[in-house]
Formats: sequence, C-alpha cells, structure tokens
Amino acid sequence: MNFQQKGQVELLLEEAVSNQNEIVLFNDDVNTFDYVIETLVYVCEHTSLQAEQCAMLVHYKGKCTVKTGSYDDLEPRCSKLLQAGLSAEII
Repeated sequence: MNFQQKGQVELLLEEAVSNQNEIVLFNDDVNTFDYVIETLVYVCEHTSLQAEQCAMLVHYKGKCTVKTGSYDDLEPRCSKLLQAGLSAEII
C-alpha cells in the first residue's frame, strides 16, 4: 500500500467513526435495575448480561453509552427509552 492509498484508508476510517452517534443513558432514582435491564434488552437489543453491565455502570458512574450507530437508527430507540420513562439522549 502506497502513501496515498494509506491516507485514503485513514480518511475513510475517520469518516466512518465520525458518522457514529451514541445513546447515553443517565441514572435516575425511579426505575429498578430489572426494569432498566428489560428495557435495554428490548429497545437496544442487548443480551441480558450486556444490559446488566450497562445498568450497573449507569448506577455507579451516573451515565453509560448504551448504543452506537447512525442517527437514523438511534433516534427511534432513544424515543422508546424516553417513552419507557428512562433518561437518555443522543450525542
């Protein structure tokens, strides 16, 4: 691979990474661990273990990225989390 090809590959990788958004879930004092876990499994298609780990991070750190992807994929998922009474936003 020559220098120009390497630069093009790096640029494509940067564009792919920059097109990723994140849903960040925030801690609250209302919802139970089980409810948060069930909601993450349903809305974000997490495994039970993944959802449990996210719930623990949210509890102890105050927030956690629960899903990454394109805005078009994340927007309806974030809306479902909000409708379920969780506190989340896309960044």
